Amino acid sequence: MRSSETERARRYWDRVAAAYDRWIAVAERLLLDDGRAWLASRARGDVLEIGIGTGRNLGFYPSEARVTGVDLSPAMLGYARERAAALGREVDLRVGDAQALDLPPERFDTVVFSLALCSIPDDRRAVREAMRVLRPGGRLLLLEHVGSPFRAVRAVQWVLDLFTSRLQCDHQRREPLDHLSAEGFEIEDVRRSKLGIVERVQATKHA
Repeated sequence: MRSSETERARRYWDRVAAAYDRWIAVAERLLLDDGRAWLASRARGDVLEIGIGTGRNLGFYPSEARVTGVDLSPAMLGYARERAAALGREVDLRVGDAQALDLPPERFDTVVFSLALCSIPDDRRAVREAMRVLRPGGRLLLLEHVGSPFRAVRAVQWVLDLFTSRLQCDHQRREPLDHLSAEGFEIEDVRRSKLGIVERVQATKHA
């Protein structure tokens, strides 16, 4: 089942890659504020962005950060390569599955998820992989849309999820913090906004 869900997600993101930047820009204006800048400014050293998509964070990373980007969709990565070239930024971009990264353990100082855990079939497994590839003392950074703590908002998300999870591989009510705690991350900073729908998190792998 997981394999078929992953393949369905790959096909979807390949299909919408050309339009992604146009429609995600609308959502960013409404929901993210300075979220991408907040996220990327906290990255340090060897950085892995899981679900890098079209590379919308690339312009925000510190110049000294050495960025590797993994995404399930080759089509999305094609646009990320174009963005990196336009920025004059050297980035190691790879096709890969967040649930089973083809990367060695303890390779990175920072792992980033940005609007990615909502569309990965097994999001806890992706968090577990992030833990595996982080060095001791390494930093995990999240910018995600999540389940709101407000009952009325969550009810609307439940209805939306009936459609978006099937049509767009996008889950509305996930709770990444639960997975981070379960996998042993130390949560250092949590910020919620937009009726609790948008969450920013900084966590650390124990040294």
